[in-house]
Amino acid sequence: MAQIDTSKVSRWDQHGREHVVRVLRTGVQRTIRCDTCGWRRGAQFLPWLKAEEHLLEAHQATVDPTGGVTRQRDAAV
Repeated sequence: MAQIDTSKVSRWDQHGREHVVRVLRTGVQRTIRCDTCGWRRGAQFLPWLKAEEHLLEAHQATVDPTGGVTRQRDAAV
């Protein structure tokens, strides 16, 4: 069975632009990287949550392309 090495979290901003953060996996280590601004961070735990937080804070991208709207989180995380 093939191992998935990359996944993505995408959200749209209020202007209809799509922003994507990719979660790259190498063994147990995960790196998150933003296609829009080049931001990068290592994230061993909850990388998809950290990707959503970056999209919200840096790009105000909150609309889930699957049809749902993500809720805004407190900035004090």
